[in-house]
Amino acid sequence: MQDGTGRRARKKQHTRTALIDAATRLFGEKGYDGTTVADIAEEADVSTRTFFLHFPTKEDVVLGDPTARVDAGTLAISERSPDEPVRDVLARALDVMIADSWAGDLSSGLAAVRARLLTSVPAVQARLLQTSFTAQTRLAEALHDTYPDELDEIDAAALVGAAMGAVNAAAIASLHRGASPEQVRAAMQRAAAIALGRPA
Repeated sequence: MQDGTGRRARKKQHTRTALIDAATRLFGEKGYDGTTVADIAEEADVSTRTFFLHFPTKEDVVLGDPTARVDAGTLAISERSPDEPVRDVLARALDVMIADSWAGDLSSGLAAVRARLLTSVPAVQARLLQTSFTAQTRLAEALHDTYPDELDEIDAAALVGAAMGAVNAAAIASLHRGASPEQVRAAMQRAAAIALGRPA
């Protein structure tokens, strides 16, 4: 039973990766507006219906898998060690999320495509803003729940917002400069350290 579940999960992830890779190629070749969902599905050798089982909109394929990334971040917060300072826990959560981005979006080229589209496609801008807000809300709730005696909701939201804003801004600026994936990751880590007042 467990092997069957694992096989299904691997197949699902394989399909998502194929769709993201196809979209990344097509956006580079045909442009964002010139690429349809049907084009992406055909390039990935799946049906349009399968595309929509994995991504609600074309904008979502540009964003990769932010839900899994945020899940990893909130898990890192909830698993904090006793007496571990707030900023250390948030720094570790961000590092987990940056590592996830490094393993997927940066190495596949999706992060560079996203950065380029963010300057020219309002629908992508709006969707990223929406997903970023959701991510920040979830992380702030996790931080507040983990440190209820140290942080109220506003403190947690401010701390998460400052850190995530710094990381995202550094990533986009670095990608616009044509930095390599390694340089982008380093820029994101440095931005997190600056925002949290830690040694860079």
